[in-house]
Amino acid sequence: MKELGEYLKRTRISNGVSIAEAAEDLELSTSHIENIESGNVRAFKDVYNLKEQIKLYAKYLGLNPEKVVDEFNGFLFEHTSKISLDDIKAAQKKQEDKEKKTRSPYTIEYKRKISFWLIAGVVGGFLLLILIIYLLVSSANKAPTQVDELKPYGGRESIYEFTY
Repeated sequence: MKELGEYLKRTRISNGVSIAEAAEDLELSTSHIENIESGNVRAFKDVYNLKEQIKLYAKYLGLNPEKVVDEFNGFLFEHTSKISLDDIKAAQKKQEDKEKKTRSPYTIEYKRKISFWLIAGVVGGFLLLILIIYLLVSSANKAPTQVDELKPYGGRESIYEFTY
């Protein structure tokens, strides 16, 4: 990557462009341009974003962007093919451990548990509500019992008893 960065730097200088001018034209920071030219790949979090920036930078400098990206891909292949499988597994484990340790209200996944007693309480309350409504409606619709006012009070035939 250093060779590619030096090539980009030589091309920029031969075109008479300063780092600040290139950064302003490409809307990148000067540190991005400096890291690309020095071959500092570790300064970038995303390799694909770096590849796009290199392609954009090469096009800006008037170079063939496809050839420059091919050179960068060659560097990536050479660099990543030298990583052992054990190193890859260790990095994956380290990343998994880091994800497990990171706990905040935004990263915790909550599992909702609905208990049996909650469901039974809701169903029981619903049934009780229906029973109360039924009793209220049936008592409101019930016709009042009629009292026969013509019958004598106290079981007598008449309220006036005549004795002769």
